[in-house]
Amino acid sequence: MSLSVRLGHASLTGPRARNEDFVGAVTPEGAELDNKGLLAALADGVGGHADGREAAEFTVRSLLCDYYATPDTWAVPKALDKVIGAANRWLVSQSAKRGEAAGMATTLTAVVLRGRRWISSHVGDTRLYLLRDGALKRLTVDHVWEHPELSTVLSRAVGLDRHLAVDYAEGELAVGDRFLICCDGVWGTLNEARLLAILEKYDDPQEAAFALADSAVDSGSQDNCSALVLQVDVLPRDTLRDALSRIRALPLPPVMKPGQQIDGLTVEDVLHESRITMLYRVRAVDGTLAVLKTLRPDADAQDTAALAHEEWLARRVTDAAFPQVLEWPQRSHLYYLMSWHEGETLAQRLARGHRFTAVEVADLGQRLMKALGALHRLAVIHRDVKPANLHLGHDGRLRLLDLGVAASDGHDELFNEINNPGTPSYMAPELFGDGRASEATDLYAAGVTLYELLTRKYPYGEVEPFQRPRFGDPVPATRYRPDTPEWLESILLKACARDPAQRFETAEECLLALERGAHRPLQVPRRRPLAQRDPQLALKLLAAVSLLANVVMIALLLRR
Repeated sequence: MSLSVRLGHASLTGPRARNEDFVGAVTPEGAELDNKGLLAALADGVGGHADGREAAEFTVRSLLCDYYATPDTWAVPKALDKVIGAANRWLVSQSAKRGEAAGMATTLTAVVLRGRRWISSHVGDTRLYLLRDGALKRLTVDHVWEHPELSTVLSRAVGLDRHLAVDYAEGELAVGDRFLICCDGVWGTLNEARLLAILEKYDDPQEAAFALADSAVDSGSQDNCSALVLQVDVLPRDTLRDALSRIRALPLPPVMKPGQQIDGLTVEDVLHESRITMLYRVRAVDGTLAVLKTLRPDADAQDTAALAHEEWLARRVTDAAFPQVLEWPQRSHLYYLMSWHEGETLAQRLARGHRFTAVEVADLGQRLMKALGALHRLAVIHRDVKPANLHLGHDGRLRLLDLGVAASDGHDELFNEINNPGTPSYMAPELFGDGRASEATDLYAAGVTLYELLTRKYPYGEVEPFQRPRFGDPVPATRYRPDTPEWLESILLKACARDPAQRFETAEECLLALERGAHRPLQVPRRRPLAQRDPQLALKLLAAVSLLANVVMIALLLRR
């Protein structure tokens, strides 16, 4: 059972010379409906402007097209904000380039219905209403200034200003909910009592939309009259996607040994086992090797939900720097398959005594930053970057493993982690307090990883589980490896900085520093000033110096 919505729309020119409104909606099916939802939008071009209609149409078309091109891992508000922001920048640029286009702008109100929730975005004075249980509730606030000579003046609109602020709201859906998006030509002519009466009179959303627009024109509206009505008929079974629900309903396999079979797959080796998870290397009938990840038989419902989420996430990370999820239609148990790659992890290389050179570390750092950049662009935080999760294949490619504790924007709150998120020695200082995992904490872990590959040490020393470490200044890599180039040491120190503000802001920034290398070396302070390291000691020293100066001055005065 999936979301089922009926919708209708109407847009009349009214007494105006041209219609500057634009209405649109996308009603996807299947996985796209589950992942992205249904999107409907209405825009009202700034009245009287030559390009008002163009602004409205461009904004709605861009939103309807580009929203579905954003990663599924993005939260809905983030995806909407990115697309609307891009449309705003384009309109502003057109106003700056062409004199006749100066001031082209539009209002915009949109709603996404996904799963059992609605999410709205709004800027301007178009409105969104919700009719539920006989009561009509307005969900948006008009962005207008009162003007003594004009009815209203927009304070916010797409294309009006380079810095656009969009209102977002969300809530739970219920069967029978009816959403209305309309322009000021409708709501400014028909009061809420008449809007409610028309919506309740017509069961068909298309008839209701036509009736709203016609009534506004007949009642003397001096503007274009547009309305879009959405009727929620069926809701999904629960708040989780149907696909995840099916996966979680599968039984867990028993603990397996080499030689055993499951769903046509033969277990060749046990790669890893933890308190909850199991990893096997398996071979299909056609000889294809794969990694099978599952849980121990005593795992609980939260663990199975976490594994389902991990598979959902891994399917969307399609970059070559990550193992790829493999389809297996015969699956009758709770597990998922990943591509197998011959090679070893960087931790295994360290264990067998490999001594990484500065050149190797810089090269691995570049490849690691490209992988993290691809992950962060999907709004996914890895949370456990370390040598044991970096695999160097026989094909020469570096791959980032294990999304078991990864956090995805807008989805991680639905699931508990299978394991503790992070390994203490690679966790940023703020994670030992109230800080949350972020791109900055991933980059810190990457910096510690590169530092360890080069020196076999940690910049702040090894951190044991359940320990609350104190972070001073990181030990320069040259203490352990005097042959470390100064430019590389500077990059490692910045990546491992105690203060998040002192680290690289993005993986791309760190990648650029590594690519520039000695040609344009990075300059970073090697040691924090005393006032930052110990403010109280600095004040005490200042007071002592001041006291000594006063004593000297008194002695000189007494000699006179």
